[in-house]
Amino acid sequence: MRPLPMGIYTPLPCFFSDNEDIVIVNAGTIPVVSGSMGEAIHLNREEKKTLIRLTRVALDEMSLQGIPIVAGAGGASTRESIQLCTDAAEAGADYVMIIPPGYYAGALSADSNAIKKFFVDIADTSPLPVIIYNFPAVSGGIDMDSDLIVQIIKSSANVCGVKLTCANVGKLTRIMAQVSRPEFQSAFPRSSASPFRAIDGFIDFLLPSISVGAAGAISGLPNIAPKSCVRLWTLCQDSASSKEAHELQNLIALADGVALSIGISGMKKLLHRRFGYGDRPRLPLLPMDDTVADAALSSPHLKALLDLEATL
Repeated sequence: MRPLPMGIYTPLPCFFSDNEDIVIVNAGTIPVVSGSMGEAIHLNREEKKTLIRLTRVALDEMSLQGIPIVAGAGGASTRESIQLCTDAAEAGADYVMIIPPGYYAGALSADSNAIKKFFVDIADTSPLPVIIYNFPAVSGGIDMDSDLIVQIIKSSANVCGVKLTCANVGKLTRIMAQVSRPEFQSAFPRSSASPFRAIDGFIDFLLPSISVGAAGAISGLPNIAPKSCVRLWTLCQDSASSKEAHELQNLIALADGVALSIGISGMKKLLHRRFGYGDRPRLPLLPMDDTVADAALSSPHLKALLDLEATL
């Protein structure tokens, strides 16, 4: 089993041709496939398997056999999610990331036991270790608190991590304050090759979260500035680099604010202009209008980050 590394993860966009067929490009950094940035909600089972399989091929061809693949596998039901976990394992993924289904969010939010059972049932059946994915904005407002997340961790040894796209450092602190204790680890050991990982869902709070146990960040920003993002991670490990780390965190936070505001269509437009990748999301999402893109992508914060990236 490939360990789940600490560091910077890149959720890869899924590029489409004019007829909405998938266009495969080589992966980089620690890849997250079929996640929110990859428009997983718009992909069918076979497309998800294809992306995972070809990502593994690309990594192996670049002599990156030790790099794991994290694959989104959350479905609208427990049954579908378990099938997606099996598909991901067969296609070559190493870990699966599960988001709570948002269609019946009201009913699930009214009974936290339903959310707990959703994750535990999947984790106990999945052939791959499970990362809990807390992202209220795309799951009908479901926002799991630290107590519920810790209950899920206790209930299944196959839960190996949590991604917090809720920007709540306090929640991350409360989770790690419990799961990092030796007595907790002894009572509730993990089945994966790695210690439990709490990962930021935004890179704009990486620096403060590192001090309370964050294992890295999964952020769309490394798609355009991977060296700068990895540089921030490196600086965060060294207290002697505190001033430089703060300065780079501030720069990245401002640029990330721009990236978040332009969404998937804007990120694809930016990648199209920088690298020539396709700029079309899958319908009903529309490509970003060039006039809107010109205004958004002329941000001085984004420019400053890209200028730094060019020097690294």
